[in-house]
Amino acid sequence: MGRILALDYGRKRTGIAVTDEMQIIATGLTTVRTLDLLDFLKDYTTKNKVDCFVVGEPRQMNNLPSESAVYIDPFVKKLKSLYPAIRVERIDERFTSMMAVKAIRDAGAKKKDRQDKALIDTVSATLILQSYMETKNCQ
Repeated sequence: MGRILALDYGRKRTGIAVTDEMQIIATGLTTVRTLDLLDFLKDYTTKNKVDCFVVGEPRQMNNLPSESAVYIDPFVKKLKSLYPAIRVERIDERFTSMMAVKAIRDAGAKKKDRQDKALIDTVSATLILQSYMETKNCQ
């Protein structure tokens, strides 16, 4: 069994989270510059078996795609073409950044850490992955 890799794709940075090989535990992995994301994924998939990419899908409150979909959709298309053997799933990522800030604050992080956008992106990716895993277990 391979890992599931979750991506909180942003224009500047992308938060990344990953499961263990048994797909039981979601862990924040890192945040990379979005410009370096495809290189990171190439390196990661060379060293690790990946069964699925989960990409956050930003939506508005009325359930329509948000403005950032114009950046994410082409990336998802490219991801599917570069990795045709790896499943690509989308999952609603509404409120993950707010939930990430709250989780960081609740963990007792200092104010400086709570303002670290890279940390927020990594925690957001972890929340996206956890949500995906919970949905998958309910099916």
